[in-house]
Amino acid sequence: MGERIKLIANNKKAYHDYFIDEKYEAGVELAGTEVKSMRMGKCSVKESFIKIEKGEVYVYGMNVSPYEKGNIFNKDPLRVRKLLLHKAEIGKLDAKIAQKGYTLVPLQVYFKGSLVKVEIGLARGKKLYDKREDIAKKDQKRELEREFKVRNL
Repeated sequence: MGERIKLIANNKKAYHDYFIDEKYEAGVELAGTEVKSMRMGKCSVKESFIKIEKGEVYVYGMNVSPYEKGNIFNKDPLRVRKLLLHKAEIGKLDAKIAQKGYTLVPLQVYFKGSLVKVEIGLARGKKLYDKREDIAKKDQKRELEREFKVRNL
């Protein structure tokens, strides 16, 4: 109920490049030193992506920096990591990805209690004009906030 959530890494680029239709929460299979490194906030999901192979979900390109005191127990920072989801969820995601234009992207990595979780987004790619539209809306909103702030001083 009141589980603490501590954000480790966020993928802002995913929101810029994709329309996020659905979100899922998955566990990550990690080694001990990787968890310690994540506790120090050393994780990046900027260039990572997710694939479903033989009924299992894997994240590619998720960078977990080696733990400083981990010596021989450290793993490769860019190794492929297995995501933990229920079989029904994997089947549902696999069916959605089979449709044209859908992909899976990691949105954020966080601690939920003592467990490392990844938020996965079922995403459709944006075209260039969609990205320009979003940028124009953000600029307009920023300008309105600036005007409001000036008036209320």
